[in-house]
Amino acid sequence: MSQTLTPTPERILANLREVTGRIAAAAGRAGRDRDAVRVVAVTKTVGVEAIRMLVGAGQTDIGENRAQQIRDRSREFEGTAVRWHMIGRLQRNKVKYVVPVCAMIHSVDSLPLAEEIAQRATAAGAAATCLLEVNVAGEDRKAGVAPDDAVRLAERAAALEGIDLAGLMTMAPLVDDPETVRPVFAALRELMERINREADLPRPLTDLSMGMTQDYEVAVEEGATIVRIGSALFR
Repeated sequence: MSQTLTPTPERILANLREVTGRIAAAAGRAGRDRDAVRVVAVTKTVGVEAIRMLVGAGQTDIGENRAQQIRDRSREFEGTAVRWHMIGRLQRNKVKYVVPVCAMIHSVDSLPLAEEIAQRATAAGAAATCLLEVNVAGEDRKAGVAPDDAVRLAERAAALEGIDLAGLMTMAPLVDDPETVRPVFAALRELMERINREADLPRPLTDLSMGMTQDYEVAVEEGATIVRIGSALFR
């Protein structure tokens, strides 16, 4: 796997401060509390040393796209405050790698996957905190349940012992103008509101994982509680 050059600790700290400052400004524009938005640092293109620098700067929510990588990297940070997030597509045969180490799994897009996660978590005497991935934009190459199917899937997944369903996730199309994808983020927020109205859930959904480097400010304005930031932290 190719990796980017690792910036200095000072540069990573400056980048992190810039991102959090922009989040605070976006939250302020929307009349929201900045503390309601969590940054997940996406580290798939950098090495362990860069993650150590991030953790040293106070960033402890770390996201990875690959199950084996999250398993292996978690071993490097045993005993630390790092909270691992599985944000990439997850195959059922890879669930065993992520359930023991992840604070949150963002990419649940089918009932069979939810059932596998639930079985693994229950066997470990725990509940896995999960988000449903929704393909709001309807892109053929993107994972995620269709919005029209999300209410039923949320209800069935949340009923599983071993699953703590916390909210929804989406990936917006890559565009030059982030305003173009504002409707995608608004639609995910509205879908969560609909699920909370219509589905029989153990507790209301509260988390919206949406927005990346190119569009996270718009996502925050539209209600994101989690933004997934990669290149903005490492440039």
